[in-house]
Amino acid sequence: MTRAACILGCAGPTITRDERAFFAEADPWGFILFARNVERPDQLRRLTDDLRDAVGWRAPILVDQEGGRVQRLDAPHWRRWPPPLDHVDGSEDPARTMWVRARLQAAELQAVGIDVNCAPSADVARPETHPFLRNRCYGRDARTVIAAARATAEGLMAGGVLPVVKHMPGHGRARVDSHLRLPTVTAARPQLEQDFAPFRALSDLPMGMTAHIAYTALGGRPATQDPDLIRLIREEIGFDGLLMTDDISMEALGGSIANRSGLAIAAGCDVVLHCNGDRAEMEECVAACGTLTDAAGRRAEAALALRRPPDAADTAALDVELAELSDG
Repeated sequence: MTRAACILGCAGPTITRDERAFFAEADPWGFILFARNVERPDQLRRLTDDLRDAVGWRAPILVDQEGGRVQRLDAPHWRRWPPPLDHVDGSEDPARTMWVRARLQAAELQAVGIDVNCAPSADVARPETHPFLRNRCYGRDARTVIAAARATAEGLMAGGVLPVVKHMPGHGRARVDSHLRLPTVTAARPQLEQDFAPFRALSDLPMGMTAHIAYTALGGRPATQDPDLIRLIREEIGFDGLLMTDDISMEALGGSIANRSGLAIAAGCDVVLHCNGDRAEMEECVAACGTLTDAAGRRAEAALALRRPPDAADTAALDVELAELSDG
């Protein structure tokens, strides 16, 4: 597979002629959408069709539709989802709640041509977890997180949407926002095993996303750019799915976009995620990433082979069930 080893965004709710030509030449493996790209269901469906038309194949189209602060498709055209941790805390059956929630989210995404959701988060929420992440987590212990994240992944896949487990190998101990600077975790290796446990239990999922985080006990380099930590994800955690970076333009990483992207690919990430739609940055990213390696191509094909039509579902009945589950 010779496609560029990156996932790119576009600038607005439609793609311009110039963007179309750029995407056709760059041939990214996929696309990611943000709130800037979303206005109405009909507009969004046209956009996803146009993005795929630009590259000439059914490229995966991703979105972060977690709920709470991280929800790109929002009211009035789509359901307003509470933060995941709030939904888990408010239910006597968190796993079923998260499955139904994910199945309804998948129906909304499928309807507008989106087939990958950057969820579930398998990070463990802790008292010190920075607010940018804390209520995006699914629980405060590994067992709860594993059950809720597994249910979310299965609900998405039942609805024809592939999940992306994040942020590997664990972001829950971060005390700063990685959008702004690099979190550095000083916990000892035995403590870090508690953070790795959910990812180990979910290592069979088709796609994963790295954490822009450093662990002093493991060398102190950002996980996204550290060959030793990518090896840990592959060999100790056992994840053999497609591994994408978190957004490469986040300020946790230093240097140019080209430098950041090249280091991530060299470390062993399969695909670089670039989100902001800035043309000059995307050109840097594409040039630095090169094309998918043979191993990355194998993982990409294996992930996309799991795309399937949604299972039959009565969404009205699921809405009622979710309300009853959430009411306790």
